[in-house]
Amino acid sequence: MIDLRSERGSAAVEFALVVPILIALLLGILEFGSAYSAQVSVTAAARDGARTMSVTADPAAARQSVRASAPGFSPQISSSQIAITNSSGGVMSSCPPGQTVTVTITYPYTYYTGFFGPGFSMTGKAAMRCGG
Repeated sequence: MIDLRSERGSAAVEFALVVPILIALLLGILEFGSAYSAQVSVTAAARDGARTMSVTADPAAARQSVRASAPGFSPQISSSQIAITNSSGGVMSSCPPGQTVTVTITYPYTYYTGFFGPGFSMTGKAAMRCGG
């Protein structure tokens, strides 16, 4: 006859050993997915800003386009986080045809849970040729 009392509680012990690993894996998937989505949005906002600057040659309109492209960000992307430069790296106030405009957004991303640290600084960058 088999004594089943000797295996009593083993499932609970195994469960207690596996649950922290599963929770860490779940949190990692959640945080990575959220950070990846935010990175795609920041890059898309930079692309919209570069497109606006290349067509209108107006830095204020380009910054407004960046903010309008990323409405769900908290905190909102500020003007100080948006750099509009030309192909030589200088600050761009107009966009002469043939010149390349580059819009770089630096956004401080914070993790939801804080399990993997406080966050990091993500960058979205896009470049377009002026005049079209």
